Amino acid sequence: MENKRIYDIIVVGAGPAGLTAAVYALRAGKSVLVIERGAIGGQMTFSPKIENFPTVVSASGNELADKLMEQVMNLGGEFEIDEVRSIRDGEIKTVVADLGEHCSKAVILANGVKHRMLGIDGEEDLIGNGISFCAVCDGAFYNGKTVAVIGGGNSALQEAILLSEGCEKVTVIQNLAFLTGEKRLVDAVMARENIEVVFNATVESFITDTEFKGVKIKDTVENTATDVLCDGVFVAIGLIPENESFNALVDLDGRGYYAAAEDCLTKTPGVFVAGDCRSKRIRQVTTAAADGSVAALAACNYIDNL
Repeated sequence: MENKRIYDIIVVGAGPAGLTAAVYALRAGKSVLVIERGAIGGQMTFSPKIENFPTVVSASGNELADKLMEQVMNLGGEFEIDEVRSIRDGEIKTVVADLGEHCSKAVILANGVKHRMLGIDGEEDLIGNGISFCAVCDGAFYNGKTVAVIGGGNSALQEAILLSEGCEKVTVIQNLAFLTGEKRLVDAVMARENIEVVFNATVESFITDTEFKGVKIKDTVENTATDVLCDGVFVAIGLIPENESFNALVDLDGRGYYAAAEDCLTKTPGVFVAGDCRSKRIRQVTTAAADGSVAALAACNYIDNL
């Protein structure tokens, strides 16, 4: 232990919750290490356009992530790209990651969520080869082509609108009889001539030979099957938490989210949670940032009272 640097706070996850937590902790004079296994910015980076963040009229998730990362670095925060596997509790916490171990007085779990998959045979093999999750990342590959978007919530509708700007046709496949996104987004989708919405339909299988050809869908009302031929499909059917690695330290609710209230406290002293991984009703960039500030201040108070 004496040979390892002991940070005041280690933040697991560099989404808006984790980055905001780092900013607040650093401004309170704490040393902070942020560990992120993937892209800095988390799920925010999959958003092609964010228009509901205070003072930001319109920006991509990547743009907001870059600004937050720059703010953290300017305040002296450190980053590691690594995957955290477990945490050993004690007066000093040991965060065990693939590339090594790190020590801190407190830990903030802001490890976010991952994309929900359709659960269809061959899906994993087609990711990046016909199946995408991010229009802002992969949409340009389909300019002048046809695509399908699976889902009917805000994320799916945003994806469809962005894709419609470059694609010949976009087919939105929704398993309900209505779209569940905000009215403004629903209106925008329905107004686009090159967007078609198919209601009451579920994806049954993928159509492939040597390459991706489309999806076979089932009408849940008529119980009929139809082929939707397209060059690619964007899956936007929600998110799921990946909190099992830390369930010895933090209780989980029935859906696998951290069972923590608005105070972001857990049953383990010195371990705090923040962001989409926490059990909550509203999951937005603003609520993630709010969690980050609450968790950071709680962690600072914990350290100050050790």
